Order: sequence, then structure tokens, then C-alpha cells
Amino acid sequence: MDEWMDGWMDGWMDGWWAQDGEGDTIIHSVNLVQRLEALLVQGNGSDVVLRVETPSADEVKVLQVHGLVLALQSPVFHDMMLSRNSSTLVLRESSACAAVFDKFIRYLYCGEISLLLDQAIALHKLATKYQVLSLQQGITQYMTKNLARESPSGHVAGWYEYAVLAGDVTLRENCLQYLAWNLSSVLQSGEWVTISSQLLMTLLQRSDLVLQSEMELFAALEAWIIRNNPDGLTAENALRTVRYAMMPPRDLFRLQTQSSILARYQESVRDLLYLSYQFHSASPLQMAKFFDVNCSLFVPRNYLSPMWGSSWIINNPTRDDRSTSFQTQLGPSSHDASKRVTWNALFSPRWLPLSMRPMYTETGAMQPTRVEGGRPRIIITPATSSADFAGVSFQKTVLVMAQQQGRVVVKHVYNFHQSTEENGDFLAQADLYRRTSEYLIDSALYLHIVVKPLYQSLINTKN
Repeated sequence: MDEWMDGWMDGWMDGWWAQDGEGDTIIHSVNLVQRLEALLVQGNGSDVVLRVETPSADEVKVLQVHGLVLALQSPVFHDMMLSRNSSTLVLRESSACAAVFDKFIRYLYCGEISLLLDQAIALHKLATKYQVLSLQQGITQYMTKNLARESPSGHVAGWYEYAVLAGDVTLRENCLQYLAWNLSSVLQSGEWVTISSQLLMTLLQRSDLVLQSEMELFAALEAWIIRNNPDGLTAENALRTVRYAMMPPRDLFRLQTQSSILARYQESVRDLLYLSYQFHSASPLQMAKFFDVNCSLFVPRNYLSPMWGSSWIINNPTRDDRSTSFQTQLGPSSHDASKRVTWNALFSPRWLPLSMRPMYTETGAMQPTRVEGGRPRIIITPATSSADFAGVSFQKTVLVMAQQQGRVVVKHVYNFHQSTEENGDFLAQADLYRRTSEYLIDSALYLHIVVKPLYQSLINTKN
């Protein structure tokens, strides 16, 4: 014991000084952590033995620990220490949790932990069970930051399912948002066909899905149904979330003649197909006079197809104003298939607040007004008269890409009608002046603009 105490005291001799307005401070916290870790590894002064067993009892871990340290870090361990009648505590954990239990205990001593993707859920479970709030929050942050990391079989869907069971709202919403905003890449991964029916329905009902087209979504749903062979009601409910009206008639004809899944369940979606064909064959505004068509079937998602918008790469985005032009189809109905709208988009890295700039010129176009300290803004306006837009409103969406874990992902989605000024937080966290910003890919800002036409008389509620 004397040698151990001597070593402990020697550790305090190495440290450093810091000065502030009130005097000098001696800092030996690093040495303290090192000594605590040595205390755990060597078991010196241990007063408790943790025996960690799995349900099948085929794995056992034995750890020499110190009751005071565990009690200080965990309310659950604190109660155990007060009520124990033996120096040995038997803990029963799953095989996954038992495999990382020593890492968990080390965190209680040292306040740090190293982990891999496949260890995150087990460590989060332990932190939750033993009420170690700091570790629980830290692992949630780790999981959020590593959603884009490559893994052999995918991990985001599994993390989502765990977050639902654990009641971790933050993790659940972060996983769901990542899956929705990067769905096109998720659909191409092996993870897609393994997701649960609950997660499948949650995703299919969203209007903010980012993917190439509704046809891409149907093909992925068909693959999921073939792989999982769900009960009839689940398959029917899933197929009824597809927005068939967003598919051109030629694609609808192809589905009806070539899709084995649609052939099997066609009766359950016959009414939706009928409405979709009507939607494409007549004026949507005339159609709405005779049918109740206020439903998500007629609401576009965030499609990456060229008919819905355009990508926009802005090099050196802090330098000066930029502009671009692109065309979209007036509306998703084939009635408007030959009609095009030309859009002008203006990006300014330093844009004045709405209340401090002139609104319109005589031609009706908004002009840029820049000052130092202004914030990034995008404004999107039609290049032609809006007389032909009767009955159609346009929601603009800007997808902002970022580079995470070596992959380009959709980081933010901003919805507005004319200018990102309507959001107030457009690129607020991007810090485009910092070269290492995750929003800059090779010093450029990667955006994708989506124009979503909504027939006003068809949709009464905001989606």
C-alpha cells in the first residue's frame, strides 16, 4: 500500500500552471485521470467485485472496482452500494452489453471512452440503465455525427429502431431525418430491405423525402415487399402511400403491365391509379370541381429529376453574388407537360435583412443589396410573367450538401416561396469563411434547388 501511495503522490508532481485574473492555478487533472485508470487496472484498494453475467451464463466478466467511484458517477450504482450485503455484485447483461462493460466502467473512472459503430447501442443501453446521463448524451451525439459513416450492412435504420425502444427522441429524429433526406442513397444500399414495416411506413408518408423520382421509390418498395413478404394489409397500406399522380402516364402503364407486386395488389390501389390517370388527362383545376382530391397523392416530394429543379455548385461562395437559371415543368400533370417555367436564382453571401433593402424594381425583380456582416441568401423568381401560373403555387426547396465521413450528404433542407430570408436561419451554422467547413466541398458550396408546384384548388392543407 505504501508503494502505491508513493506512486500516487509522485503523479501529482507533474503538471502545469495556468494564470487568470485572480491568480495562478495548478492543474493536475490529467495525472488524476491516469491514476484513477491505474487504480481500476491494478485493483488497488478495491472494495467491490462486479460479476457480469449474460442470460445464458456462458460469459462471465469479473471486475475489481471501487464503490465510491461508481456511486459518484451513477445513481443506480449508488443505491446498489447502499443496499449490498456482500462485496460481490452480480449484474446480468446481454451479450453485447457484457462485451463492452469494461469500457463502460473505465468511463466512470476516466471520463473518456473509445467506441466503434457496432458498440454504440450496447454502450448507450448501459449508460441509460445505470443513469450515466453524460455518457448517454455523448453517445447520442456520436451516433448523430456518424450517421453517414460507411458500414458493411448499414446502421442508421438499426439505430432508429433502438432509439424508438429507448425513448431517445433526439436520436430517433436525427436518424429519421438522415434517412429521409438521403433516401436515394439508402434505397441503393443493402440496409433498405432490412428496415421494419413501422419505419417503412413512417418514411413513405413524408413529403420531404429526397430521391430521384416516385418511380425510384416504387421500385424500392417492390423490392422490400418481395424480400420481406409482409402480410397483405401491410403491403396494401405501403402501396397506398405511393404518389402515383407524380408519375407520368407512360410509367404508370409500365407498372401495370410489368410489376408483379402491383398485379397482386392492384385492387387495393385501383382508386389511386384511377385518380392519377384522371389527374394527367384533364385540367387539374377542372378535375377538382368534380372530385374530392385533397390528399398527399398530389403533393410532390423533393425530387432530384431535372424536370423538378437543378443542382448548383457555387465556387468560393464568400466572394461575390452569383446567379443561375433553369427550367421546370409548370406542374406534375401531363396537362402541363409542354409548359415550362424559367427561374432565375440569385445567391448573395452578404444579404441585408428584408426590412432594410428595396423590395422590387419597376420590372418586378428583386435586386441584391449587400453589406459586410450580412448573411447568405438565395432568391428565386420566375423570369416570365406569372399570368400563366393561375391556380398553381410554387414551393421552393434548397438542399444543402455537406461532406461527412468522406461522403456527400444532404445536411439541411430549406423551404420557402421566394427567398431564404423567410427561414431566418439559412446557412447560419455553415461558416463559409472557414476552409475546413463541412459545408464546403473543394472550396465550393453544393446546392440543389427543387421547385414543387402545388395546384391550389387540389391541396387545401399545407404538406
